[in-house]
This record gives sequence, structure tokens and C-alpha cells, in this order.
Amino acid sequence: MASDWKGQTRGGLFGYRFFIWLIRSAGVRTAYAFLYLVVPYFVLFAPKAVRSIWSYSRRSLRLGRAASVLMVFRNFHALGRTLIDKMAINGGMSGKYTFRFENYDEFLRILDSGAGVIMIGAHIGNWEIGAPFFSKYGDRLNIVMYDNEHRRIKELLEANAISHDYKIIPVNEDSLAHIFSITAALQAGEYVCFQGDRYTPEEKTLCGSLLGRKALFPMGPFLLASRMRVPVVFYFAMREPGMKYRFHFFPSGISEGRMTKEAVLDRYASVLEEMLGRYPEQWFNYYDFWKNDTETK
Repeated sequence: MASDWKGQTRGGLFGYRFFIWLIRSAGVRTAYAFLYLVVPYFVLFAPKAVRSIWSYSRRSLRLGRAASVLMVFRNFHALGRTLIDKMAINGGMSGKYTFRFENYDEFLRILDSGAGVIMIGAHIGNWEIGAPFFSKYGDRLNIVMYDNEHRRIKELLEANAISHDYKIIPVNEDSLAHIFSITAALQAGEYVCFQGDRYTPEEKTLCGSLLGRKALFPMGPFLLASRMRVPVVFYFAMREPGMKYRFHFFPSGISEGRMTKEAVLDRYASVLEEMLGRYPEQWFNYYDFWKNDTETK
């Protein structure tokens, strides 16, 4: 099994370019239909990803064998749809979609408070889909991203003339520059967005529990959230049947007083479990996330 995440998201530049061309020339629904050809290919030729979702389904969701086979196909299909949606919306087609929001007014109140804000999401659903709704706040929005991911996304955006308003803070393990950039952004009253569910082998980690199993999480987001005395919001954008998305904002109340990094992680994991309970097929971590769990296989 792919035991560690390597700091890079699945998918090749050619595939992205092909689907962008297909969306622009034939439409979003045609691109969806094409997934019925693409998904079986990946099920056959992406064994590490298949094994990771199989393990997630069997050991974390505790589904039977037949249901787990179905989960693998549903998961790959869900990933394909979210990638298509991301390309379509970034390409100016947001009018084709319906969006709903939970705790949105409270979330906007936090953004408008003038304080820096830490937002922590995960690789479930389609967190980037919210970029068009943050256009008013785009010049204050910073997304922390591993350098490998940053380079690939930059290539994709440049190759297809897609622009975005937010700023990216690239993380390079050989430099501490991103730490200073994150701190400066928060002190300037800006918003810093992390993904709290992935780490590279070089990173310090925290041990937490998710879906009843032990797992490691990156220490950085939770350490900053416990120390910076700024509001912390857990944020997820989840796909629902039809061309619909529901945005979930969970203000944590952490800024009201200091909290240990372990306590912040516990709150985050609890919310993440809630999301996975509602949208189990939208888990997009294709490596052995629970490799440090000691339960019998």
C-alpha cells in the first residue's frame, strides 16, 4: 500500500488539459459521461489507490466485500466529478451549479471581524470549489500548499488561462519561509487556509483518532490554531446529488482562550467524522492514512 503521501495530488497534467478541452467543447455533462470509461481504467491501473480505498471501506467504514467493491467505484467516480466541477467553475461556469451554505452568516461575521482567521479543511469533498464565493475576500485569502502541488496547479492555471484571486503560500521542507508568511498574514488580519489531513514524511505529526482508528495528522495547523489567538473555522464543501454543493462552516470557538494542539485536533477530527458519516464516498486520500493504527487486520 502507498504508505506515505508524497506531497503531490493524483492526476496528470494531460488528463486535466483533456477534460478542460472536453468541458469547453462539449459541456459538463458530457465530461461526466466520459467518466464511465475513465473510472474502470483507474480501478485496473491504480492499485495503490484502490487498496487504500478498499482498506478505508473495510476497516474504517466496516462495509462488506461487495459494498467495498462498490465503494471503490463510487469513490473514483466522485473524485472525477469533483475535478470536473473544479475545472468548470474555475472556467466561469458556476451558473450551472446550485450552492447551499450552513452557518454562512456566522462565517462571514468572523471574516469581517478584522482579525486573522485560520481555516482548516481536508481532502474530502471539493474545498477549492468555494473560491468564487470568496472573491470579495480574495486578496486576503492565503492557501497553504505543498510545493509539489503548487507547481502543478500553477502549470495548469497558466496553460489554460485560468486566474484566481487568492494567494498561495508554498511549503518547502527545506525552508522556513512559509512559517514567516503564515504568521505575517495572520498578524495582518488575513485568512490562512490549511488542509489538516495530510503530512509529508519529514513533518512533525500528532496522533489522533478518526472513525475509531488511530491516525497521524500534520502538527503545524493545529499548533498554530492553539497559539495564535485568532478565530479558527473548519470548512468543507461537499458535493450532493445533481450539480449541487453544500458548504459547511464550523466555527470552533478556539480564539476565546488557549487550547492545546491535541484538543484542537480532537475537535477537527470530530467534525471530519461527521462529514464522512454524511459523505463517505468523498474521501480522497489515496495512501494508507491509518497505517499507524494497531488493530488486527
